[in-house]
Amino acid sequence: MEEEKVKEQGLGSLLQWNAFIIALALFVTLFILEGITTVNDWTNIGILLLLVVIAMALLITSADFFVEGAKGLARRVGMAEVVIGLTIVSIGTSLPEILVTATASATSESDPALMDLAVGNIYGSVLVQITLVLGIVVAYKPLEIRPAWLRRDGLLMLASVLMLSGLLWEGGGLSRVEGAILCLIYLLYLFWLLSNKDKIREDELELVDEIKSSEFSWSATAYGVMVILGLALAVYAASQLVNYAAEIAYKLNVPHAVVGTTVSGLGTSLPELTVAMIAVRKSQGVAIGTLIGSNITDPLLSIGIAALISPISITSASYDLTMYLIIPATLIAVSVCLAMMWSGFTFSRLEGSILIGLYAIFLILIELERQGYITVG
Repeated sequence: MEEEKVKEQGLGSLLQWNAFIIALALFVTLFILEGITTVNDWTNIGILLLLVVIAMALLITSADFFVEGAKGLARRVGMAEVVIGLTIVSIGTSLPEILVTATASATSESDPALMDLAVGNIYGSVLVQITLVLGIVVAYKPLEIRPAWLRRDGLLMLASVLMLSGLLWEGGGLSRVEGAILCLIYLLYLFWLLSNKDKIREDELELVDEIKSSEFSWSATAYGVMVILGLALAVYAASQLVNYAAEIAYKLNVPHAVVGTTVSGLGTSLPELTVAMIAVRKSQGVAIGTLIGSNITDPLLSIGIAALISPISITSASYDLTMYLIIPATLIAVSVCLAMMWSGFTFSRLEGSILIGLYAIFLILIELERQGYITVG
């Protein structure tokens, strides 16, 4: 009778775990160095690069914590990993976007151009995740796509981006009522997802055979601490990474348009990239769920919260660029990505390279527009 269960490790063991100690050491190092550089105004490229490396290491370590905690809690309640990816992981990794758009909206009275940042950050983040991030993940490890994922979540991702784009095209912004509608749609989606988790779990059993495992290496409290601490550190690290990268870009005289699209869009998408890269080794459900779920969260919940705080309107300075280049590029990228998923329900390394290429083309178009070689509108 092999009824022996693996002994549960509690909080005491977690505090002595090497991964926890490393994450804490990285956080303390980054925090102290940040304070020293601020006080002494040390902002040369070498120090900034060191801070970027430490922030990236902290981001990867804390994201791993978060994935382990989320998966552990998911197994304990018998939840499908794709559901955990589409809820806890996706909302958690979308926190940078939520925070950036909400902060921009809250302070837009003094500077209306911050609304352009809020909208641009959402589209830039979706575009980065569906091209560059997904492309890197697939180049690292080709993925199999379940038809159920596409029918349920892939089409909703496209519908979410189309809905937000339609509202912006129709009125040049979002009212509080429209923001509330977007948030409500997202909450209804979450409610449907969680109320159908048993059916989703059945769909996943063929691919994820360990979901109902009765062996847990950590207690529920320890898993909860992993989720909360991992998420908090990941958000802090991503935010610092964006700041340092922006400082490097300005010091190297990288054009403002390039800084905006890469630093803001890519920076707030770093948690998704890190979580997906770590998750793809352990569960395709979490990897796909994280990326698709975040691209449902951003155009519904993230921008919806910002509109609830303060109605959104795009300024005339950014209207043409947003409406005729950024939004169409995002819609094309999402459509191409879904078409690739439908073709054989696999993602090859070649398709991953094509997605990365699409993001590179977008950056080139942004720079050509900035230089005046092409005009939009």
